[in-house]
Amino acid sequence: MPDVRLASSQGKWILLTTVLGSSMAMLDSTVVNVALPRIGRDLDASLSALQWTINAYMLTLAGLILLGGSLGDQYGRRKIFVLGVVWFAAASLMCGLAPTDTVLIAARALQGIGGALLTPGSLALIQASFHPDDRARAVGLWSGFGGIGAAVGPFLGGWLVDGPGWRWVFLLNVPLALLCVPVALRHVPESADGRAHGRFDVLGAALGALTLGLVTFALIEAGAASLLAVAGVAAGVAFWYVEKRRRDPMLPLDIFGSRQFTALNIVTLCVYGAFGGYFFLTALQLQVVAGYSALAAGTALLPTTALMLLFSARSGALADRIGPRIPLTVGPLLCAAAMLLMLRVGEHADYLTDVLPAVLVQGVGMVTLVAPLTASVLASVDTSRAGIASGINNAAARAASLIAVAALPLLAGMGPEAYRSAPAFDAAFDRAMPICAGALVVGAALAFAMVRRPAPGCVRPECRHHGNVTTPPLEAEGRS
Repeated sequence: MPDVRLASSQGKWILLTTVLGSSMAMLDSTVVNVALPRIGRDLDASLSALQWTINAYMLTLAGLILLGGSLGDQYGRRKIFVLGVVWFAAASLMCGLAPTDTVLIAARALQGIGGALLTPGSLALIQASFHPDDRARAVGLWSGFGGIGAAVGPFLGGWLVDGPGWRWVFLLNVPLALLCVPVALRHVPESADGRAHGRFDVLGAALGALTLGLVTFALIEAGAASLLAVAGVAAGVAFWYVEKRRRDPMLPLDIFGSRQFTALNIVTLCVYGAFGGYFFLTALQLQVVAGYSALAAGTALLPTTALMLLFSARSGALADRIGPRIPLTVGPLLCAAAMLLMLRVGEHADYLTDVLPAVLVQGVGMVTLVAPLTASVLASVDTSRAGIASGINNAAARAASLIAVAALPLLAGMGPEAYRSAPAFDAAFDRAMPICAGALVVGAALAFAMVRRPAPGCVRPECRHHGNVTTPPLEAEGRS
């Protein structure tokens, strides 16, 4: 049984290690959007290249994150975590030195592989190392420090872009890794799952990533859309067939026998698809149209994260008392209203009257929604499957964001050079925000119709008791 106490020096070193590792992925996910206009100008990149700068990372991360967790269970969680940190830092160095947008996109895909190794390992190390009496507090501290990293990210990214340059958004990960790896090797105990069987669903992981890649490519590169879309659907069918027949699948399809779990993941797809599109386009809108500097654009979104930090725990406690249905209905509707309020942000937008109201409503909506959604996903399955349930939901959120970043510019009619023209981008942004709001309204309707508070005494999978869950929201797991 794990016996490290949080108050011990080793416990503090373990917590520092996991926070440093997850902060690399988290900082990267929150600062890159702010850097996109400067990247596009310096590398003479098209809008599709900027989309791939985001999506290449999310593609490999979403496709391989479940496999990364399995590798840690089999070969040692510390070993795979350290490998992920080193890999992520090496890929970050490549990003920072990239001479062209093509090299940058390739390096971002490699970054995603590193993220798939270190992201699940961060929380797994806490679970495997700390005494059960200290585990919940350790997870809470990990989540809190991660939230601070998320809050600092946009401000730090804007400062780096306006100061030393956008390349330091990536190069910053190198010193973090140099600090993290020695601490991990010296102070973090190795752990593995003795029940692990050594069989990995490599074919399933490859087919899943191929499906996402082909669909994403079809949406971004519209000229070859029909052929690539058909190939993507075929790969998706093959993925489903392999996972259904495989003895030890990466994605155990029987877990979707819980109607509550299925409903919550559909809501996740709607909600995080809208979030992915919103944050991608808003960072550009503030700079390209409103004329904000990178630092001002990053700082403008801080109130949303501040509200998340201050009130997410209370929101989770409230949802535990009243059930998840109301928060998962009201939260998306508030976020939809915020995205419609963003339509007020145009040329020379005033922060206090145009930007701040939308940002505050967005923050309240996310506070209402995020923590109850994560807790409800874990509570919808047996506790023995909480790990795989969290991994599936995490992958679903990332995949939704991936598809949204690919599809939204196409749906909004953004041309390849749209971000170079303020009037053209503003017009497309005005078409995109209602689409994001619509996805959130669909998510709210699905939550209201399908999500239920389990009845006392119910023992069916879809009726698992909705109890307190001390797992941090998905944002604290390094969403990109």
